Amino acid sequence: MTIGYHVVFGTYGFWLPNDPRGSWSDFVGSWDLYKYGPATKTDDTRSVAHRSHDRKVRLAAKNAINYLPVHFTDDQTASVATGFAKYVAASKLVVWACAIMPDHVHLVVAFHELKLESLIIQLKGQATRALLGAGIHPFGHIDKPTPKCFARGEWKVYLYPEDIPRAVAYVESNPVKEGKPQQHWPFVVPYQN
Repeated sequence: MTIGYHVVFGTYGFWLPNDPRGSWSDFVGSWDLYKYGPATKTDDTRSVAHRSHDRKVRLAAKNAINYLPVHFTDDQTASVATGFAKYVAASKLVVWACAIMPDHVHLVVAFHELKLESLIIQLKGQATRALLGAGIHPFGHIDKPTPKCFARGEWKVYLYPEDIPRAVAYVESNPVKEGKPQQHWPFVVPYQN
């Protein structure tokens, strides 16, 4: 029986709808971006990040989006974590692992009474409020309404009990792989099999 999820969601500009490796998107909403190809919807349940592709085309497409891609600073990362912590406390969401990377987030969470998609929207919303409240939102300098700093949607994998330790180890190692210290957030609890 599945008991949780490994969830990944990006910041604005992290993974475009027409990424040549595949995407979660059915359409490309910007003509300037569509010039680099149609949406590349994939239903793969495994990461497609390793697939070979034309990196120059992918980077050129990133230059066609409305704003620079979001890359959280250390202060912004801490503010996102503050927003997550507030939502976790209010919702009783169980988080077994969390890595807030400069351009995407990994979570390992237990099933909850809310649909996962709704939970992620709420987490993004609380993180956005924390960034705005601290005056460090990546797009805070742009006239209202402030553009969203998180991309739409999420990628998820259903996890069986035996999958949880592997998923937790993967998420915890993400910052280390990028030369950053391992993250320890107070809202993350150890998985008890």
